[in-house]
Formats: sequence, C-alpha cells, structure tokens
Amino acid sequence: MSIGKYEDLNDMQIDVLKEVGNIGSGNATTALSSMVGKLIDIEVPKVEVLDFNDAIEAVGGPEKVIAGILIRINGDIDGMIMFLFEQNLISLIEETFFGDAPPDIFSLTEAQMSALTEMGNIMAGSYVNAIAQLAGMTIDVEVPVMTIDMLGAIMSVPAIEMGEMGDKLLFIDNNMIIDQTSIQSKMLLLPTIDSLDHLLGKLGVA
Repeated sequence: MSIGKYEDLNDMQIDVLKEVGNIGSGNATTALSSMVGKLIDIEVPKVEVLDFNDAIEAVGGPEKVIAGILIRINGDIDGMIMFLFEQNLISLIEETFFGDAPPDIFSLTEAQMSALTEMGNIMAGSYVNAIAQLAGMTIDVEVPVMTIDMLGAIMSVPAIEMGEMGDKLLFIDNNMIIDQTSIQSKMLLLPTIDSLDHLLGKLGVA
C-alpha cells in the first residue's frame, strides 16, 4: 500500500529507512576520509524520522549559524539531500586543503567555500550510490548549493519545497572521531513521497 505522506510510514518501513541511512552514511564518511587523508572512526549513526522543527532543535536551534549544502537528486529518486557542517568540521576540512582554518564561519574565502561545496558533492554522491546499489536504482546528483546562515533560514528552503508532502524528514546524526577529536555532522534526506514509495517497493517493504 502506498503512502501519502511521511507520517504514514509504519515501524518496519522506518527501520528499513534507518538501515539505508546507516549504509549511506558509512559510504559518505569513507569519501570524507579519503578527501582529508585521515582515518575516521564513525560511531553507529543516529537515524530518525523527525519533523522540521525537531530537526532544527536537534542541530542547535533556529538561530545557530551553520554551513548548509543542498544537493538535489533525481532519477529513480527525486528530492534533496542537505549536509549541515559546523565550525569544527569546517576547520578540519580547511586545514587539510589550505593549511589553516578561518577564525569563524563568515571568514571563508571563495576557494574555501568551493572546497566545502565539493566535499558535500562527493559525500552526497557516495551516499546515493550506496542507496542505488542497495535498491537497484539509478540516482543522479545535481550541482550543490552552499549557504551560510542561521539554521532556521537554511531549513526554510526544503521546508517550503517539501511542505505539501508533510513536515517529516530522515535525520542522520554522525559522530566521527578524527585525531582523537569528536566531530559531528548532520545530514537530511528528503525524497518526494512518490520516490519514497518507489524506494520502499524496491526494498520489499511497500
């Protein structure tokens, strides 16, 4: 039976989506490790189906300043992926590529922002490739768009575009250990309802 909105997901479907989140997250972290040239230990990601407001609070509240990288996906699955990078992860990436880190998130140069955007692009590609292989689907990734702003403003874009399908999303909280330092990254997966139905069908839990 097809679903009409995220709220219609049953417990089995949510468990399957959580496992998809775990597998995709592992692939994305491997891509990050290759790019920064450092071993990254990752704890089992926390994967939840949350509404937008709860997701915002889980990251730090609507006024928290953060870098958001939005990547649209299409093909057998349409929708979007959003990575939310905080200062400590940004500093690690910039130190790796440029030798030093900006004093704050607003001091990023164009080249530094480009490096972050490419990082999001590669991680998203790794993530959707894992889903595509798992479900036997073809998924394409569009050019990412990066924004530095308060979280409430950043989240308004997917909230408006996906709002007619409900206010839920797949929230993936990664805790990584890099050079004995704990670094968190957050990722949001927002397939359209039709795409979600298709994915669940491919995974045998429609």
